[in-house]
Order: sequence, then C-alpha cells, then structure tokens
Amino acid sequence: MKRIAVVDKEKCNPKECGNYLCMRLCPVNRTAKECIVKDTDGKIKIVEDLCIGCGICVNRCPYGAISIINLPEELTKEPIHRYSENGFALYNLPTPIFGKVVGIIGRNGIGKSTAVRILAGVHKPNLGKIGRDAEQKEVVEYFKGSEAQGFFERMGKGEVKVSYKPQQVEIIPKQFQGIVKDLLHHADEQGKLDEIAAALEITPILDHDISKISGGELQRVAIAACVLKKANVYFFDEPTSYLDVKQRLKISQFIRSLADEHTGVVVIEHDLIILDYLADIVHLMYGAPGVYGVVSQPKSGKAGINTYLSGFLKEENVRFRDHEIKFEARPPIDVKKSVTLTTWEPFKEKLGKFELEASAGKIYRNDIVGVLGENGIGKTSFVRTLAGEGETKGHEIQDLKVSYKPQYLDPSDDMVMTYLQEAIQKYEVQIMRPLELKGLLMKKLSELSGGELQRVKIAKALSQDADLFLMDEPSAYLDVEQRLRLGKIIREVLSLSHRSALIVDHDLLFIDTISDRLMVFDGKPAVCGKVEGPFFMEQGMNSFLKNIALTFRRDEETQRPRINKPGSQLDTEQKSKGRLYYA
Repeated sequence: MKRIAVVDKEKCNPKECGNYLCMRLCPVNRTAKECIVKDTDGKIKIVEDLCIGCGICVNRCPYGAISIINLPEELTKEPIHRYSENGFALYNLPTPIFGKVVGIIGRNGIGKSTAVRILAGVHKPNLGKIGRDAEQKEVVEYFKGSEAQGFFERMGKGEVKVSYKPQQVEIIPKQFQGIVKDLLHHADEQGKLDEIAAALEITPILDHDISKISGGELQRVAIAACVLKKANVYFFDEPTSYLDVKQRLKISQFIRSLADEHTGVVVIEHDLIILDYLADIVHLMYGAPGVYGVVSQPKSGKAGINTYLSGFLKEENVRFRDHEIKFEARPPIDVKKSVTLTTWEPFKEKLGKFELEASAGKIYRNDIVGVLGENGIGKTSFVRTLAGEGETKGHEIQDLKVSYKPQYLDPSDDMVMTYLQEAIQKYEVQIMRPLELKGLLMKKLSELSGGELQRVKIAKALSQDADLFLMDEPSAYLDVEQRLRLGKIIREVLSLSHRSALIVDHDLLFIDTISDRLMVFDGKPAVCGKVEGPFFMEQGMNSFLKNIALTFRRDEETQRPRINKPGSQLDTEQKSKGRLYYA
C-alpha cells in the first residue's frame, strides 16, 4: 500500500521529547534500518519506502509533528507537486473550461490555493521530484489523456493568458503604497478602469490611499486588478471574503459574466450558497489538511456540492469523511414556553457622522439570534453597544454577563495554552476537540493563521462565564466543514448551560443553520442604519431577501438552502406569494 509521511518541522522538537523519541521507538529502526533519521536541520526525516505504517511514531510524538497516511489505491501517479521530502503533496489539478465557471471546494490546508497557483503559473510544479521544477513537456505528458493536457499544451503555445487574484488581499497595502487609482492604472491592460470600477462599486474610493480602505473595499480592488488584465482564464481565490451578502451576490454575478466561449473562470469559495450560485462545474478536494490533497474529477455544480456533503465519491470509490453533513429544518421556538433572558429599549446612537437606530428587542434563554445586513450599516456598532464596548454608554445590557468575540482579531504574543486556560480546563470535549485546537497550544497567538486565530478566539469567547455570547463574524477564515461544525458546537455549548447568543455573519448558510430567530439591518452604509427584530426565521428572511430581490428553496436531496434563478418559475411563484424563504 502506498503511504505518505509528513513531518511538521515547526512542531518537531527533538530536544524536548526525550532526545528523538520517535527514532528510538520505531520498530524499523530497531532492526538496524534507518527509517526515521536526523535531518540536516536537526529535526527528523522519515524514509517513506521503509515506513511500515505502524503508527507508533504518530501516536507517541508529544507535539503531533508526524502524520503517516495510507493513500487511496486510486492514486497510482506521483503527486503533481510536493513541497519537500516529508512535506505536503498535491495530487491532480482542476481543469479550467472555456465558457464555464469552475468551482473548487475543500477544507483549509488541503491544497486549493496551491492548485490554483500552479494553474496560474505562479507556482512551478515538480511532479514529486524535490528540488527541481518540471518542464512544460513533462507536465503535458503527466496529464496525457485528460482535459488538463489540452490546457497545458495551449499554455505552452502562449494561447492561454491567465490572471490571478490571490487569497490574502490584506497583504496588498504592504506591497503597494499609494492611491487605489494608481494601483489599478498599473494593472489596466484593457483601458476599462472606469467601467470595471463602476461595476464593482469602487469609483468613490479611487482617490483613497490603499492602506486606508476597508477589507471589503480591498477585496473588490483586488478583483478589479485581476479583471483589468488581458487574460482568457481568470483565477479567483476566495473572492467573497470581507464582503457582505449583497456584495457577494453582486460579485458572483460579475464573475459569472466573465465566462464566455473564449474565457474560462476558476473560483475557490467556502460560502456554499455563493459557490452553488457561481459554479457550473465543481471539483472536490479531499485528503488530510497539511499532509496531502487530491483533486476529484469534475462534477456539475449541484451534484458536486451534494457529493461533498455526502463525504463519498461514488465514481472514484473514495470515502473522504466518516459522516454526511445534513441540514434539518427546525420548528420555530415556542415563545409561550420561553424564558426572557434580556431586553433593550429603543435607542439612537450617534457615532461620528453615522447614526444607528434600534427598535426594542428581546432575547430568550436558549435563543440563538442571527444578524444580517450590509457592511457599514451598524451591525458591529450595535453588538458593541450591547456589550458595553461602544463609544458611548447607557444602552448596554444591564445585570447580565456578556462574552464578546470581536470582528477584528488582534493577535498578541500570549501562548495559546495560557490564553485558553478556561477552555482547556472546562470544555475539552465540547470546544477544544471539535475546534481542533490541541496542535496550536504551544504557539503564540501572533504565529497563527487567520483560521487558527479565529478558532482560538471563538473558544475563548465560548469558555467564558457569561449569560449572553455576542459573536461578530465567527465564520470568517473558516472552511465549509469548520463553519458547519461551529454551528453545532455553539448550539451544544449553549443548550448545556441554557445560555443565548447574538451572531453577526455574512454566510447565509451558516446563519440559516445556526439561528432560531433573525435581526435585520437596513439603511445606507456609512450614513445610517436601522435594526428591526428579532423575528422568527421566515419573517426575518423574507424581510432580508426582499431587500436583495432573491428567493430561496431547499435542495431536495440535502435540504441545504439554494438560491432560485432570478426570473425562474419557482422564483416568480414564491415572490407572488410573498414567501421568499423556502416556500
């Protein structure tokens, strides 16, 4: 059986584990063969051809630095790329198709960005041969007989020109200093700056300093820079991060409009509703995060997402998850049997030039209230006001212990183990394990990735002794499975203690999955915001969807929410009945 051995060099700590504990315990080493050896950097190295897959080193390593994985039998080829001798390996690549939007779905750390960077020519594949880049003809030969062969042949002839929007748009201000217009002028190869800026609604910020704009604005600037280049294949790595629901839908429509008979589009996206709305074709990616990733054969958008949720690739006979992800419609809470946790009176708050107006509201015990609305319309200000974190006092919830997870995650030099002391002591089973935090305990908060820091901040908030949890955008930086798992974690923690939560988020699927009731914000971004509710889910979603002129249905197979095609028979029928949400 073919297997892969991966060593996380950051976690490997030979001096502290008892002087190369894994080397001394390895049964192959004990037969005088060198399976686990000391590498040139003082860490360990594993010779995969000698490894018998016993798992002793994996289980006994106190720092979780070793992964030994038996690969699916279907993986007969060498990887398209491997980072180092005991590093991450990527098998296969998605295939861009002209006239189509190709979506990629998978967990964080599974190689999605690596795959796109290889296709975009940003990263050179090595076909598993460490230390050398593969030549163009070798890559073509590797994919012989597949659609990818034609793509790489055309790329080698210069018939394919690509443009790539990276995942981490927040690093752009570190690489470019100046105003937005100058950055876009530099990228504009088509002379369409004004047209694209208008389509992406960034015209008002063209004269702003790139370091002063918001995350959502920065995302749209990055998309504009990508699209302004002359290309016939566009790659977008997580194009909806930092965007609100309305912006996500507009960006999705814009990206879809790029695909024609001469142009292909490839998108990585964690928001399932948006991916479903965007993609004609979907590639699933599975494997073990940080160890290896496999790109599946293409499927239609609906079938691909449903297959991903099922955890089983029938055609390839691969089960990549031990459970299905299911969606269940929950009955509305019975307010007659509910105990009130807290209330607030109507209030108005002046925050500089912005004015926030809130109607009276009530939260029950065991109540999870989702919050929806555009960016810049007061959602965070409202939550901060209730938490007593706002600029002015007097409207915060009185006589109630509140735990607040902010939108922006400021890292510090605290050790994760110290920062999460209460969660470790009280919630090992309910929080620490399902959020997969054990491997982060010896790191500093400042050393964590965005997704890791998000999970740590969520664990910190949920472990506090509080009556009400206020969480601002907890799904940001998390992958599909982490988002859906988080919904279950929050619900289980709250149900055990009869506590409640107010959750602001832009992922409609996450909000739909977790919420008992909804608050809806309306108004004009950066000018004024008005909050109504909480409403029961149907009333709240109807109110919200009316503002964005969309209707939703449930998928008949998985019960997941899906957007109806605007103008379709079902869309028209639901609008005529005034039931925009799951008629």
